[in-house]
Amino acid sequence: MVASPVLSPVLLGHFAARAGILPSSRKALDLADGAPRRERLWELSSNLHCSVIGTCLSTADLRQFFTKLKDPLARTASEHEIHSLAVAGAGRRDLPGKLLQKLLDKKHEAQLRRFSRAASLEEVRALWRDSLEKGEVPGAYWATLTHPLTDQALAREAFCEVHMLSHLMGQSNRADIKRLRTLEAELGARDEKIARQEQRLSQMAASQAALAREAAQLKADLRHALEQGTGVAAPVADGEAVAALRRRLGDEQARSAALAERLAARDAALSENARRIAALEREAQELCREVEALEGTLACAAEPAAAEPEAPRGLAGLRFLYVGGRPKQLDQLRAFADKAGGVLLTHDGGMEETVTLLPGLVSQADIAFFPVDCVSHLASSQVKRLCRDAGKPFIPLRTSGLASFAAALDALAAQSAEAAQ
Repeated sequence: MVASPVLSPVLLGHFAARAGILPSSRKALDLADGAPRRERLWELSSNLHCSVIGTCLSTADLRQFFTKLKDPLARTASEHEIHSLAVAGAGRRDLPGKLLQKLLDKKHEAQLRRFSRAASLEEVRALWRDSLEKGEVPGAYWATLTHPLTDQALAREAFCEVHMLSHLMGQSNRADIKRLRTLEAELGARDEKIARQEQRLSQMAASQAALAREAAQLKADLRHALEQGTGVAAPVADGEAVAALRRRLGDEQARSAALAERLAARDAALSENARRIAALEREAQELCREVEALEGTLACAAEPAAAEPEAPRGLAGLRFLYVGGRPKQLDQLRAFADKAGGVLLTHDGGMEETVTLLPGLVSQADIAFFPVDCVSHLASSQVKRLCRDAGKPFIPLRTSGLASFAAALDALAAQSAEAAQ
């Protein structure tokens, strides 16, 4: 597993120099008896609220939260509006602010308990870095920022890591977006080509019909000439006319046969183009779903105009088995699974780990995934067989990119929501 890099002091200083991004100096907060306590959400720097809300709570959490508050915009507001409402409420010590604090504490109770055992700043930092390496970012981020022993340097480090993680996730999706745009251009060009081919086919069909009519007329003329010459000695001129008609009829029949052959070839090419266009459209639709799903994880992305589709939900408690893929992406994959409320189990697909481990992993999992472009044939075949034998679903992913996994989680969440209705 490739650990997420810890930002160097030089980079931390660079970010610290940017006004309005990093929190101000942390103040000591003590109870009356002098014992330190965790910081409350509204006590954190306002510069942290956006990243806390976007990282530690899903869009589904926020919409449900505002629905319970009977906010009239809860069901109709866009994802960005819901996020902005929560960020604004995070800075106030009123009922919504306190309920947001309660929601965060409840959702990340396990991590808060884990961090509460830390007796020194270094122990808190070690827990944060361990969670970051494992991809368990949301709960650890909340526990780190609010821990009574966290100082300004650690808060800055955690903030910078989360901020850069959102950029890394966005970069991984650029190739898919570029591919989507290329597909859209190809589809437009193919539509124009098909329109031209259909026009030529219509012209050729009309020409063939005209040739057929002309051939029929020639046959009628020939038959009439033969009938006139039956039983009598036809003049030489009439014989030459009949021969000419026969030659012309043969020529027209040959032209008609050649045209029919060309029409058949055009029909075959048109059918092949239609098949390829249908495949391109399916791939474009898959890429659109993957782009939307991945963007749904970037609620606090730096692009102000970016849409924020709803994150995968309804999968709480499920165990996902991911077989194959690239080791450097495992942390982000775990973050996606954690965001969906599930747990990620992994196997490298036969690169270093033996496939004999797969039966045990499949028995622990509720559903299996494997990217078809980055897994051994033996591992994928065994996963399919084990899942079929156990009656468990498996999903082949189009690629090993983060977007394919995010889209699959999105689709599962949608199916779960439909089944619950």
